[in-house]
Amino acid sequence: MGKRPRVVVTVEASADGKVALTRNALLMHPPSSELWGAMTPPAADPVSLDVAEVVRKQYGCNAILEGSGSLVAEDVTLEELPAHEGDTAELYQHFLPPDITGQPSPPHMWFTIVDSRGRVRWTEKHENWDVLVLVARSTPVDYLAYLRRERICYLVVGEDRVDLTKAITTMGTELGITCVLSNAGGGLNGALLRAGLIDELHLTLAPALIGGLGTPSVMDGPPLAVGESPTQLRLLSIHADTNGAVRLHYAVPQTSTGIGH
Repeated sequence: MGKRPRVVVTVEASADGKVALTRNALLMHPPSSELWGAMTPPAADPVSLDVAEVVRKQYGCNAILEGSGSLVAEDVTLEELPAHEGDTAELYQHFLPPDITGQPSPPHMWFTIVDSRGRVRWTEKHENWDVLVLVARSTPVDYLAYLRRERICYLVVGEDRVDLTKAITTMGTELGITCVLSNAGGGLNGALLRAGLIDELHLTLAPALIGGLGTPSVMDGPPLAVGESPTQLRLLSIHADTNGAVRLHYAVPQTSTGIGH
């Protein structure tokens, strides 16, 4: 197996590590989007950073990673998809049409979603990136047929759910992806952490507190086992602006992930 792509996580959070205002309020929709933006006052020396551009220049990053929960709330009623009629075996193979995957990268980018349940409905097309959906053998047949009709690429990487280690590795072997930038929420970031897949973390903290038991945090997911050590970080840089926002950049030492680069 070849060297897997580097995984860089970028997160904006409150000072208490929350990445949302409540569990079911998507940040991309008002009023949450306005309230979130107001947590960080304007500053003459802002700590904001275009992490995507930084990792693209440094590592040739050509994939963004998100979880389906960032796009579709759990309480949303999904549009019914037409029932698939015919053979299903082909649907559970990778769908990578050459006219899409053969585009040069960069500038081509992959907008990658982990969606084994088949929840996201795709309504927008973009000139400089294509969608890549990570699915599993448990993903509904009707959803896979829908992706093929819409000519949306997907990788079948897992049985009951997406196997993130297999997914990241397959993104490298099948599509030549060298670096993945995760903009995901706490659930997916926590899963990346437990899988030992995170190589770098860019963490920006707003000068505000949110609180709330169960409010999504920077890293959610399964807790540490009793006696299991936390993942150690090595500080690369720290910047603070005059209004209290802080940007932290960490590396995850190879001994923490067990994987060399």
